[in-house]
Amino acid sequence: MTLPVALSGKDVIGQAKTGTGKTLGFGLPLLERVTVPADVEGGRAAPEALTDAPQALVVVPTRELCQQVTNDLLTAGKVRNVRVLAIYGGRAYEPQVEALKKGVDVIVGTPGRLLDLAGQKKLSLKHIKSLVLDEADEMLDLGFLPDVEKIINMLPARRQTMLFSATMPGAVIGLARRYMSQPTHISATSPDDAGATVANTKQFVYRAHNMDKPEMVARILQADGRGLAMVFCRTKRTAADLADQLKQRGFASGAVHGDLGQGAREQALRAFRNGKVDVLVCTDVAARGIDVEGVTHVINYQSPEEEKTYLHRIGRTGRAGAKGTAITLVDWDDIPRWQLINKALDLGFSDPPETYSTSPHFYTDLGIPEGTKGVLPRSERTRAGLDAEEVEDLGETGGRGGRGRGDRGDRGGRGGRDDARSGDRDRDGSSRTTPRRRRRMRGGAPVDTENTATTATTAEAVTGGADSAADAGTDAAQGPRTLRRRRRTRSGEPSRRPEAAATVDTPVTRAAEDTALAPSEAAAVETAEAVEAPAKPRRRRTRKSAEAPLETAATAAPEAPVVETPAAVAAPTVVEAPAAEAPAEKPRRRTRKATAAEAALDTAEAVTESASEPAETKPRRRTRKAVVADTEAAQAPEDTEATPETKPRRTRKTATAKAEAATD
Repeated sequence: MTLPVALSGKDVIGQAKTGTGKTLGFGLPLLERVTVPADVEGGRAAPEALTDAPQALVVVPTRELCQQVTNDLLTAGKVRNVRVLAIYGGRAYEPQVEALKKGVDVIVGTPGRLLDLAGQKKLSLKHIKSLVLDEADEMLDLGFLPDVEKIINMLPARRQTMLFSATMPGAVIGLARRYMSQPTHISATSPDDAGATVANTKQFVYRAHNMDKPEMVARILQADGRGLAMVFCRTKRTAADLADQLKQRGFASGAVHGDLGQGAREQALRAFRNGKVDVLVCTDVAARGIDVEGVTHVINYQSPEEEKTYLHRIGRTGRAGAKGTAITLVDWDDIPRWQLINKALDLGFSDPPETYSTSPHFYTDLGIPEGTKGVLPRSERTRAGLDAEEVEDLGETGGRGGRGRGDRGDRGGRGGRDDARSGDRDRDGSSRTTPRRRRRMRGGAPVDTENTATTATTAEAVTGGADSAADAGTDAAQGPRTLRRRRRTRSGEPSRRPEAAATVDTPVTRAAEDTALAPSEAAAVETAEAVEAPAKPRRRRTRKSAEAPLETAATAAPEAPVVETPAAVAAPTVVEAPAAEAPAEKPRRRTRKATAAEAALDTAEAVTESASEPAETKPRRRTRKAVVADTEAAQAPEDTEATPETKPRRTRKTATAKAEAATD
């Protein structure tokens, strides 16, 4: 029905069931309209009509269909020596570019790679006479429509346009008329085959549990008279997993889905066509146009998305008048979707029977022998398997699973994103990148380093010596950071430099403390500090900062109350070393020295009975209060003797006011 109309050069919309020969329906008119050297030699064309640019273009949705259509056209045009070239993603650019330079008559390709080569000025579409959209409903889908429109805009305005598909919805026909000129719509059906599906294909629909489906598939594959079988899955991951399970059960299985490289996909299809593999697990990538002889069973492992997909899936069997069997396993969650498909196609399976791998009707319907298990017996494992088919090196552009720039016409996968998530791995499966270790941090520094630095600082603080603490801070500053300690404030301002804080309380406090020490104890303290001092280098020591505390202590020494005692004589000697060596002294951290000082003060109180030295008997921790009390006692001695039961005032104004009142 198509040949007379297409040979006349008119636009055609062809619709027929799967397996009825649509490829040759548009292929033969296409080959006849191409001008080749044989036509010039036979006198059917003028010499100027010859050109090396492509004269016909066939656009297909998938790589597998592109390769199949190319092989069919090469077979049909062998006598006239028509040059046909397949252009699709997943292969290297260079061989395709070289073939275009040599000259091509017919191009079969996917939209993405066609646009890439046309954009690089490697492909010229100015001499196209005929355009064919195979599987037109898929090509005019929303995902392909922008690319198809770009390709059509590159073609000459005067051309022949033909659309072919097994399913042609009304919306697609209305859209296709935008690019066609008075098309002829041809719908080929047999008088005795009024349904949407092929009458030679027996259909069975079962409601099956998802965990029992692999067992059911394994038993279906052992049915009587089973030849080649195709199992369709909805997702790529399910297809890969099921292929591995069937291989473990003893079946020679292969997989075709979008996550595989083009070499692996073509390897599986070649092995399936050659009989080395008898079970092909695939996604909807292989649902359209794939023609393999001897396919007797098609199994829908998961329910399809829509009725068009169902028709194309089961159309892989029962082709060219042969008989086939289609089994659909519907999960409980897919019942609403399946009921919509059943209603659209009027199949009569609105309520599929609940079926398991041990159900009696499951064996009788499909001709499965009794006692069949889910593992293929070793005596029946006669296929060579997928490994027997070599993988062709195609110079793939996207690595394993990667889709090249020109593979937008193949909707079979996300490309190499799964490989990027899993990381680069060597052939033995080990990762080439060192795993990152997680480090515990606290306050900007690792916890282990912090604990080490804190332990060292605590040990130095226990042994005494402010120089050790300062040096520990210096080491920590050079190495990992340690926690910043709380700064002591005096008179509301933080002491910015440790030397300044030490200078404030050194003249009076240290002189008062050291006068209370015995000569032997002072000498022992001096010796201990002298031994500890050269252990580590001093921090920020200058001549001025070292001499300032000495001068202050020297001026304050004559003013000390106790001048005649031996301790007072030893005071300047004791003050020189600590004042010069401990710029950042903190009373609470000098535990051992503070204890020794308090013990010495208790001894001095027992020996010395003079009451005129209150600053010498006070503990070291109240040095500021002691200094204030001494100052007030010096200013108002009469008031202190007159009222001994009254506590001295903390402020200078209060003490002055009370002294004036007593005088009056």
